[in-house]
Amino acid sequence: MNLTPYQMYINGRYCEAQSGNRFDSLTPSTAQPWASFPDATEVDADIAVTAAHQAFVSPAWAGLTATARGKLLRTLGDLIADHRELLAELESRENGKLIRETRGQMGYLPEFFYYMAGLADKIEGQTLPVDKSDMMAYTLHEPMGVVAAIVPWNSPLYLTAIKMAPALAAGNTLVIKPSEHASASIVALGKLVEQAGFPAGVVNIITGYGPSAGAALTRHPLVRHVAFTGGAATARHVVRSSAENFAHLSLELGGKSPQIVFPDADIDSAVNGIVAGVFAASGQSCVAGSRLLIHDSIYDEVVARVCERASRICIGDPLAEETEMGPMTTLAQLDIADNMVQQAISEGAVLRYGGQRVECNGGWYFQPTLLESDSSSNSLMQEEVFGPVTAAIRFHTEAEALALANDTRYGLAAGIWTRDIARAHRLSKAVRSGIIWVNTYRVVSAMAPIGGFGDSGYGREGGIEAVLSYTEKKTVWVNLSSEPMSDPFVMR
Repeated sequence: MNLTPYQMYINGRYCEAQSGNRFDSLTPSTAQPWASFPDATEVDADIAVTAAHQAFVSPAWAGLTATARGKLLRTLGDLIADHRELLAELESRENGKLIRETRGQMGYLPEFFYYMAGLADKIEGQTLPVDKSDMMAYTLHEPMGVVAAIVPWNSPLYLTAIKMAPALAAGNTLVIKPSEHASASIVALGKLVEQAGFPAGVVNIITGYGPSAGAALTRHPLVRHVAFTGGAATARHVVRSSAENFAHLSLELGGKSPQIVFPDADIDSAVNGIVAGVFAASGQSCVAGSRLLIHDSIYDEVVARVCERASRICIGDPLAEETEMGPMTTLAQLDIADNMVQQAISEGAVLRYGGQRVECNGGWYFQPTLLESDSSSNSLMQEEVFGPVTAAIRFHTEAEALALANDTRYGLAAGIWTRDIARAHRLSKAVRSGIIWVNTYRVVSAMAPIGGFGDSGYGREGGIEAVLSYTEKKTVWVNLSSEPMSDPFVMR
C-alpha cells in the first residue's frame, strides 16, 4: 500500500527524524494505514527547541514590532481560510471526525488568528501609583520564550490555534507536538506558516510519541511554557517534568460535564443539545455532556426522545456528507467505550440504547449509547469515556440537581436547560465548571476563555487572558531624584 509520507517542520525546513525511523498512521474509518511520519526522539526535540530559542532572540523575530507580529498572524489566518477544504479533509481522514464539522472548524479557525492579531499591539503595562514621591514604577508584559504545545487527536488544528495564536501574538516561539494519531493537518500548517512570512524557527512541528518526543519537550531547559491538552494521567507526567525546568503550565484536560434539564425547558432544544453534546464528534470532546441530569417529571419523555434520535443517527464514512457520526479515532478508545459500558451495567446501570460496536468497512465504530443510573457513584457517572456514551439520572429539586452536577472531580463544562432566567443565573454561579452553556451547548468563540476546575486542569485558552498567560510581568523602578541614594543598608 502506498502511504503518504510527511515530514517534520524545524527551523523553516521540512526534515526527517535524526534516527530515520518513521511510524504509520491509520485512518479510523477503515483501520488501514494511509500516511507515515518521522518518529522524533529527544534528539529531535532538542533540535526543535534550540531552533525556537535561537529564533526567539534573533532580530528577525525579536526585532519585530507587536503590530508587525499581528500582521503575520492575520496573513496566516487568511491562508488557513484559503486552504480550509484541504485541512478539513486531512483532519476527517486521520481522526474520523465528520467532514461537516471539520469544515465548520476550519471556516472559523482564522478568527482565532484575527482576534489575537488584533491583540498583539494591545498588550499594555501599567504606571503604578507608588507611595514614594521620588520614584516612578511601571510594568511591562514580555514574552516568555519557547512554548511547547502538545495537542491531542480529537481536534488537532483547533487545539493548536488556541495555543499558537496567543503565544505568537505575545512574541513567543513554538514547538508543536501533535498526537501520533493525527499529525497531518498540523504538519500541513507548517507550509502556511512559511508562506505567511514567519521567520525560520518561530514555529516548529515535530511528530512522534508522547513518552519520547512529548516528554522531552516538557522537561527541556529552554522551554518556558507548556500548553497541554489531553488526559489527566499524561498531564501528571507533564507537571512532574515541569519541576525540571520550572516551565509555566496550562492544562486543558478532560471532563464529565452535566446537562441539567428542568421541567420548564424547551424539550426540543434540550434534546438537540444533548445529542450535540455527547453524540456529535462521536463523543470525542473534552466538553462532552456525558451526564444527563433530568427532572423526574420529564425524565421518561426526555430519555425516550434522546433514544429515538440516537436510533436515527447515520453512522458511516466521515467524509460522506450524509454521515452524522463517524468512527472512534483509535482502537484503544473503542475498547475503552465498550468496556466502560459493560462495567456500568455490571454496577447496576440499565442500557436504554446502543452499547454495541458497529461493523462498517472494518473501522472503529460504536453506537450512540444511553444508560440509566440510579446512583451518582456509578463509574459511568464519574469517569470520562471520551466516546458516544451518556448516563442519565433523575433529580427532584434544584438543590438535588446542583449536588449531582458538582458530584465529580472534573469541572470543565455544563449545560443548563431552563426558561427560568433567575434559576439559570443561580446555577451558572453555583455549578463548579469553567464553561456554562444556558439553553445551548458546544459553542466557542475566539473571545471566550476555555478551561476548567479540578481534574479538568488549570489556565485559560481564548480571550484576552490567553495572550497575557504567555507573558512574564516585569516591574521597572526609576529614581526621579537628583539626590544621592540614602543609607545602602536600609531597604526603601
